[in-house]
Parts: sequence; structure tokens; C-alpha cells
Amino acid sequence: MAAKLMHAVQYKSYGGGPSGLKHVEIPIPTLKKDEVLLKIEAASLNPSDFKIQKGLVRPFVPRKLPYTPVTDVAGEIVEVGQGVKKFKVGDKVVALLSFGNAGGLAEFAVAKEKLVVARPPEVSAAEGAGLPMAGLTAHQAVTKDARIKLDETGQLKNILITGAAGGVGLYAVQLAKLGNTHVTATCGARNIELVKSLGADEVLDYKTPEGASLKSPSGRKYDVVIHSASSAIPWSVFEANLSARGKVTDLTIGASNLFTFVLKKITFSKKKLVLLAISAKAENLDCLVKLAKEGKLKTVIDSNYPLSKAEDAWAKRINTQCTGKIIVEP
Repeated sequence: MAAKLMHAVQYKSYGGGPSGLKHVEIPIPTLKKDEVLLKIEAASLNPSDFKIQKGLVRPFVPRKLPYTPVTDVAGEIVEVGQGVKKFKVGDKVVALLSFGNAGGLAEFAVAKEKLVVARPPEVSAAEGAGLPMAGLTAHQAVTKDARIKLDETGQLKNILITGAAGGVGLYAVQLAKLGNTHVTATCGARNIELVKSLGADEVLDYKTPEGASLKSPSGRKYDVVIHSASSAIPWSVFEANLSARGKVTDLTIGASNLFTFVLKKITFSKKKLVLLAISAKAENLDCLVKLAKEGKLKTVIDSNYPLSKAEDAWAKRINTQCTGKIIVEP
């Protein structure tokens, strides 16, 4: 297939936003050992895609320019490389592509077998494509950092999820409610009913004084906070609402929270700040897909775009507040 061309969307330099994306015809990628070639059926956009375009993680990512962005995809395996044992041609899958090479905004892409999982018929391509980055981040925050078991066992925990209508937040609310939890969430007024429908026990409009203060309407102190909102919140606001040994898992990393993280470490504070660094594992992605199959985890889709209008999808994700995932389909 390497001799054939495919439609892809790339950028040749850093910056530029939607106008920096160019539609090109490039060779279908060739396989290396332990890789599979996917015919992409859906891809989903993440904030990391735009950070990479801005050059915020260079020189590490991308490995070279021009670069075909987007890591979260679902599709069908059309070729398997040497050493691949788990999959065969024709299998429907969900995959997390490597950040260094990416390739999601294209008709075909190469994925490493170790970050590919089977996708059952009950999970559509669009639903599956929404899961990798946002779902894995939420899963790690809920199960590892918050230590919530997804089978309703364990001691009751009070948890706050900020930015609950965002990509990570929507998954985090649902995953947290699979455990023995009382979930308070913050989001914009237009999404309050949606977040409640996904299981949140209390929902605060973040623009109100009550929402800004993060106080639980039922007066609970939080054992865990998952901060997935894009806006910064002072540590003092979190601290006032934490239980004696409460913990904040912060998905945003900046100078302020880095300072607080170090300060809490060196002062042996009982109230802790954790900066989450995602560790992508196929077993966790498989868990998410199975929960989706069982109807226990829903991918909320904001909108769908064809690959021919990928720059419009890019613009919407950058310039507007989206509710859930933006999907691009070849």
C-alpha cells in the first residue's frame, strides 16, 4: 500500500492555527515491526494537538515537519507488521498514536500494537476515537490518584471535578460515579443538566460566587479534587474545601501550581497537590472501551466534521467552548 497516496492534513511550521493546516496527498505510511496500519474511520481532537502546533513541546514533538497531527483514532486494520500477534486484517480497533509521529488527520495511520485495543460493534468509531487521551487521563485521575474502585466498593469519598463539561471532565464524572462516591462538579450554566445526567450529585455554575468558591451545596469537604478546568484556581480556594487529608489532582501545569506542589512536599502538608502526568496503557484503554460497550461510559460528541473540513474543526476547538469531543471523519 506504500506506493499509493492518501489524503492528509498537515502543517509545515509552528503556529498558524487553522490557517496553518494544509490538505496534501502523501504516501500511505509503511509498517515497522510491531505496528499495524489503520484505515481511519474517526479521529478526535485534544488540547495537546494545539499545544504541539504552537511549538510548546519542541524539540521533542513533533519529531519532524511537516507533521500530521492528532493521536486519538478508531478504524479498521488493513495491514499488520512483523511480530504483531493480537490483531489481524479486518479487526475494528481504537488506538493512541505516538505523539512523535501522530498521523490522525489522514485516511490511513500507523499505530504501535501495544497501544491498540479491540473495538466491539456496540462502540461506534466516533465514540471510540473520543476515548484515548481524555478517557485515559480521567481514568488515571479517578483510579490511581483518587484511588476510586470502579465497582462501587471502598469507603465513600467526596470528590470535586472542575471543568466537568470538558473532554476529561465528562469522562471523570462518569468514572467517579462507578465508585462509591458523592460527586460535586463545576461547569458552565448551559451544561449543568448534561453533567447531572451523567451522574453528578451536585453541579455548580463556575461563574457564580458559589461556583467560584467551590463550596459543596451540601457542605461536604472534598477528599479528592480533579481539576480539569482550563482556568487557574488559587490553592487557597482548594485548601479551604479539602478534608483533613484531601488531595488535588491538577491536570494543568504552570508556574503557580509547580511552586505549590514543591511547597506542599517540603512542608509535609497533609493536604496535597498532585500534578498528573498521563501514563498511557492499553489495559486501561481496553477497560474504557469495555465500559462503553456495557453502556457505563458515554462519549459526549460536540460535533462531527469531514476530513475535508478539518480546519473548521480545528477552529471550533480552539475558538469556542465545546461540550465533549470534536470528531473528524475521513
